[in-house]
Amino acid sequence: MTTSSASAQPPINGVSLRQDAGIIGLVGLAHMASHFSQLLLAPLFPWLKDEFSVSYAELGLLMTIFFVVSCAVQALSGFVVDRFGPRPILFAGLALLGAAALGYSVSTSYWMLAAFSALAGVGNGVFHPVNYTLINRKVSGPRLGHAYSVHGITGSLGWALAPALLVSLTFAWSWRVALAVAGVLIFAVLVLMVLNRARLTLKVQAPVRGASAADSSLGFLKIPAVWMCFAFFFWYAIVLSVIQAFAPEAARQLHQVPLALVAMCLTVYMVCSAGGMVFGGFLASDPARCERVVGLGFGAAALVSLVLALSSLGGLAAWVVPVLFGVMGFASGVAGPSRDLLVKRSTPENASGRVYGVVYAGLDIGQAVSPLIFGVMMDNGQYQGVLLGLALLQGVLIVSAFNVRRVRRTELATA
Repeated sequence: MTTSSASAQPPINGVSLRQDAGIIGLVGLAHMASHFSQLLLAPLFPWLKDEFSVSYAELGLLMTIFFVVSCAVQALSGFVVDRFGPRPILFAGLALLGAAALGYSVSTSYWMLAAFSALAGVGNGVFHPVNYTLINRKVSGPRLGHAYSVHGITGSLGWALAPALLVSLTFAWSWRVALAVAGVLIFAVLVLMVLNRARLTLKVQAPVRGASAADSSLGFLKIPAVWMCFAFFFWYAIVLSVIQAFAPEAARQLHQVPLALVAMCLTVYMVCSAGGMVFGGFLASDPARCERVVGLGFGAAALVSLVLALSSLGGLAAWVVPVLFGVMGFASGVAGPSRDLLVKRSTPENASGRVYGVVYAGLDIGQAVSPLIFGVMMDNGQYQGVLLGLALLQGVLIVSAFNVRRVRRTELATA
């Protein structure tokens, strides 16, 4: 009699590999849909600009609407997740994203696009509280690092899929068809989640009478480690925004890199980051070393940023630039699963949704702040300053990670 490799694996804390893999796969697919939805409009800006006779600034405002709404919803949805459980909130988020995508496809005015951007922001805001609540409470502890790794990888794949699919469909048919197909795909993910709803079931934990302040509805806001994690993700969002929007162009200006190679920088970064997350999942199997892994990962990334910034004084071959972006991406990816474990170790047992909602709101805020600073630097030709600033912020991430550990240890010592 034969058994599959998944079922042959010994269970961990009574949870089999098949059970863990099932929940990790479903949560990863939901995360991919979230990131996919974040880039529904941006790749289509050239077509939307002509269709609605608007400027790129007005189109950019659609993204601002999306992330501002997402930030507000993300902070609030954690409370809803803790109150009603993650499954109904996940279903609602996917339904709203699918409806927004279909709404984009039939929009006849700029203001309709704006309204559906707000609707999409509401849908997008639920995913981090939902996903991390499911992972932290349903995946066995020794496999958490791999769960965080898959979660990060699927998000990156969602970002990569959106422009590739939408632009191809637009060239083949039209932007309206492309967005309609995107909506159908999101609803297909929702159907798959509904069919597997039993795996997503999570018993709501009732508040305990006489619980400590940390376990009360808003008591978690008094935990210093939670705000240290918020600060970490705020700085992380700025770093990611600089890499996605400004660093490749700054490197092109400093090193006379051909446009074809510049276009590869972000793709190489994201692919190598996904590879780093796979490796980082194994390192995160030991929670005690998560701060050191974060420090080493972002330390290596900061060194690459410094090379890109300072090597312009002596010259740097153009082909080396995408390679360096790949090294930076791999190093940052290695830190990814341990980064998520920082939050897990600072989260009270009954407040997972609330904590992740507040902490990951720092991502949206950081992405809103970054263009205000680094966009001005780019407009003023301070390309080297952009890369030096990137290195500095990556260094701040290291300090922030160890501050989380210091504060958490202080709390344990005084408890």
